[in-house]
Amino acid sequence: MEIILIQDVANLGFENDIVTVKNGYARNFLFPQKLAIPATESNRKVLAENLKQKAHKLAQQKTDAEALAAKLNDINVEVKVKASAEGSVYGSVTAQQVVEALKDAYQIELDRKKISLPGTIKELGQFKVAVPLHKEVKAEFNLNVVAE
Repeated sequence: MEIILIQDVANLGFENDIVTVKNGYARNFLFPQKLAIPATESNRKVLAENLKQKAHKLAQQKTDAEALAAKLNDINVEVKVKASAEGSVYGSVTAQQVVEALKDAYQIELDRKKISLPGTIKELGQFKVAVPLHKEVKAEFNLNVVAE
């Protein structure tokens, strides 16, 4: 029996794959667990339309991510923190502080969870910060940590 997977199933296939399984496996396990649907002609048409729309949406997301990466690449973001005379920061620089500095200086809003700092920043200086915007698009910018 041919089925269309609704979710990823281990050792069988990924979401939206059309696979052939035994009738009992499909009727007794996959259909009741809502992991698959029968691969009828109408379900195949719906799948094709969904894949077409999903491809268009993913292309739009990639285009948006590339535009944001063009803005982010090679900009300098300055974060002011309290620091000792020797140059060590009281506490550490967080992703939230970087997001706020980006928003204040360049009006760019990012999710703080996307920003990957190069370890714990506990001293003044310049650092490279990577931001994965899409699975194929990554941006980097310079982070300057300065004393207030």
